[in-house]
Amino acid sequence: MRAATANRTAPSRKEATHERIVGAAARAIRRSGYNGTGVADIMKDAGLTHGGFYAHFASRDAMLAEAADQAGAESVARLKRIAAAAPPHEALRSLIQAYLSKAHVEDAETGCPVAALGSEMPRQASKVRRAATRRIKEMIDVVIRHWPDQGEPAAYQHALVTVATMVGALMLARAVDDPKLSEAMRQAAAKYFDTTGT
Repeated sequence: MRAATANRTAPSRKEATHERIVGAAARAIRRSGYNGTGVADIMKDAGLTHGGFYAHFASRDAMLAEAADQAGAESVARLKRIAAAAPPHEALRSLIQAYLSKAHVEDAETGCPVAALGSEMPRQASKVRRAATRRIKEMIDVVIRHWPDQGEPAAYQHALVTVATMVGALMLARAVDDPKLSEAMRQAAAKYFDTTGT
């Protein structure tokens, strides 16, 4: 047995329960928004009673901050997996196409929390905004690592525009009740990236 494996211990019951609550909250905020996410509903989704909440979190905002962090981590990890699975010269295009896919539009509950929650963020507690901001920066870093002009002074600006366009297109594609318009928005954004040499 390797030393690293020997030193790694299974999470305690309390840690496992805490992770289950955070996972339920991460799905709930993307599905229902921050304001539509109640402690009682999250505890129920996690298979627990409402009374156990304060054994795990000091406040609702503390839980929301962990949920925002978890949701962001899942989204960044998904982008990294998509990029890693593609040939290096296709990595950025692959992650953009996956992000702008119809499946992602239809899966807000496990999709990108920035697109699901961006308009609510300014009204959240600072710890929630801080967690979300950290994951947004990581998303930008994933894009910049795969941008064709990586290392050039303009690469960071290109990554910012790419992330902003991806998130905005996804938000609008989810917002409208016209499937043709939703599809047109996704396709227009994807075409934009094709014309810019992404």
